[in-house]
Amino acid sequence: MPNAPAAGHALAILRYLARHAEPMPAAAIARDLALPRSSVYHLLAVLCADGFVAHLGDERRYGLGVAAFELGSAYSRQAPLQRMARTALARLVDETTHNAHLAVLHGRDVLYVIEDRAAGRPPLVTDVGVRLPGQLTASGLAMLAALPAPQVRALFPSQDAFVRRHDTGIASMRELRAALADVRRRGYATEEGSVTPGFASVADAVRDHNGHPVAAVAVTFPADRVDEPARGRLAVAAVHTAAELSARLGYRTPEAAHTIPM
Repeated sequence: MPNAPAAGHALAILRYLARHAEPMPAAAIARDLALPRSSVYHLLAVLCADGFVAHLGDERRYGLGVAAFELGSAYSRQAPLQRMARTALARLVDETTHNAHLAVLHGRDVLYVIEDRAAGRPPLVTDVGVRLPGQLTASGLAMLAALPAPQVRALFPSQDAFVRRHDTGIASMRELRAALADVRRRGYATEEGSVTPGFASVADAVRDHNGHPVAAVAVTFPADRVDEPARGRLAVAAVHTAAELSARLGYRTPEAAHTIPM
């Protein structure tokens, strides 16, 4: 990586630690990677601060940290989920004639991993690889509503955590708690104009076998062309698709869950 040598060296250190069954001393890392020892210590300090590397002080060695494990386990969850979700989202688009998405939580943001665009529908900001503030999106609200309250508070520790677009959307913990309560009561999440003016979305969480939200299925549509009864039908379709994926991941939907008032 000629334009980002520090990033390349940090990745080399992570790969090196991943190849070894035991934690390694910094001197060995520097020697085997042919890197200056001072640079290795600096990069290890940065990686430790972010949780990607763990420092075993008593042994003066370094190993992979919890954040590295989380990345690996996230890939193992998301890769098969994306494969099985593509067909389900294609059916959802055919049924609703609107764009559908699969998104995952990335901290307090959502990361869009699949977009299935309906014929004749315009492209949206929620393209694959785009990250948006979770509390502004229907996908994010659906997943946040399925998390324990302490975890939600940890994701939004202060007012600065509430980033908005277009001067609209949830901007405080009080508003977020009320919105998540509405999601749980209604059985799905909604959003209108917080991501893109003139567009609205409905979404529901996809859960793993432990009930943890690993993704969300959303349908996005022009707000002025879809009335309330039609929105209810779109919500039912999104909920059914999310439930299908959850079942394939081993989640047993509690009786009477996903009963949507129409």
